[in-house]
Formats: sequence, structure tokens, C-alpha cells
Amino acid sequence: MARRTVAAVAALVLMVEAVVIALLNWVLGLVVDHQDMSLADLDPGVMTLATWVAGGLIGLYLIGCGVVLLRMAVRDLPPGRFARVLLITCAVTQGLLGAFAVGLVRWSAFAFMMAVLGLVVLSLFSYDEEREGAPRPGGEEAPPAGPAPYTSA
Repeated sequence: MARRTVAAVAALVLMVEAVVIALLNWVLGLVVDHQDMSLADLDPGVMTLATWVAGGLIGLYLIGCGVVLLRMAVRDLPPGRFARVLLITCAVTQGLLGAFAVGLVRWSAFAFMMAVLGLVVLSLFSYDEEREGAPRPGGEEAPPAGPAPYTSA
């Protein structure tokens, strides 16, 4: 029961984070658009568009990760191969963003990012326990853990 709750909370937090990041990039794009200055001879319109596109793509990525976690919580099933890879990349991204947040924002932002990282990793590991003892797709059971017993000839 706790793993469903952790996955649902992680999904909710990732979806809220997606909206916040998309809105933040939208505001940054407006700031760049209104400044009418170029940076290294780049057109402000191109920088504005790039900021909006980046915010949208990051927001969609985080929403996709949230949907995968929400699906895990609702169905109480472990993620498939693609969903597992998506959540692993999400965890790595959260770790990197947390490392950047220390220098750019504050330690509180780092703590938030590490909490999200912990939720994603906990969701992955809590559903991984079920896969270890599960029968293999071919129908045969998993071999016992540990070394093979010694038999004399």
C-alpha cells in the first residue's frame, strides 16, 4: 500500500514541477523578448522562442514521467522496460538539477530536488521487489538465489 502512495505523491510532485518549470521558462522568455538586446549577436526573438520551446519540452518530459508514476500507482504494477528507463533518466535529471540548484538558487531548492529524486528512486525500488521473485515470461521459475549445492560424484 505504501508504494502506491509514494508513486502517486511522486507523480503529483513531478506534474507540479513540470507546470512550474514551464511557467518559469515562459516568464524568462518574456523578459528576453522585452529587453531588446542581443547576446553574442543572437536575435532576441530566437532566444525567446528557444526558451519557450525548452520549457515546453522539459514540462512534457516531466509530465510523461508523472503519468508513468501515476499509472504505476493506479494499477499497482511495476513499470515496463521503457517506463523504467524513463524514470531512471528522470532520477538522473533530478540529481543534476539539484546540483545546479545549490549554486544558482539555494539549499532549499537542493533539498526539494533531492526529495523528488528520493521519491522517484523509492518508487522504482519498491516495485522492483515484486520482479525479483516473479516467474519468468517463459513459464519456468527463477533459479534459487545463492550458490548451487555441492554434490559428490
